[in-house]
Amino acid sequence: MEQLSTANADNSPIINEDNRGPVETYQYIVIRVGAEQYGIDISYIDNIVRMQPITRLPKVSKYLKGVINLRGEVIPVMSIRIKMGLADDEITRNTRIIILKLEQEGNVGVMVDEVKEVVTLTGDEIERVSHEPKGGKANFINGIGKHNNELISLLDLNSINFEDNM
Repeated sequence: MEQLSTANADNSPIINEDNRGPVETYQYIVIRVGAEQYGIDISYIDNIVRMQPITRLPKVSKYLKGVINLRGEVIPVMSIRIKMGLADDEITRNTRIIILKLEQEGNVGVMVDEVKEVVTLTGDEIERVSHEPKGGKANFINGIGKHNNELISLLDLNSINFEDNM
C-alpha cells in the first residue's frame, strides 16, 4: 500500500542521525482542497491532468461528477470536496484531476483545487490516527504528516470509493 524508499533524490541512502542505517521514507503529493492541505501516497497516482470537460451521468451520487476520456480510456471523476461534505467545487486555473489507481475501483479521477508539491516524509514525521467513526472528512484521514512546520492530512484512499459512506 505505501511506497517505501530508502534513498534521497540523488539515490544516496537516507541515514538515521545515529547512523543505524536507512530510514523508511514515504512520498506524498500535497494537494489543496478548500483551505486545507492533504497528502496522497504517490504510489496510488497514475496521472495528473488539467481540468477538462466532464460528461455528466444521470442518476448518480452528487459527488460523482461524470466521466472523462483520457487517451481512449473512460475514467469516472469524483469531487473529493463533495465526498468530504464540503462546498461544491469552484473550477479555477489551478483545478486538477488526479487519476488514481485503486484496487477495488480501477482508475478513478479525483478533482482537487490545486496540486502543490511532492514531499518525502520519514516515519517519525507521520502520526497515525485511529479510525473512529466520526463522519465527514475524518473518515478519509489515516495520518498527519509534519513538513516544514506545516501539517498535512494524509488521505486514506481505501475509504474514498463510490459507495455512499457519509
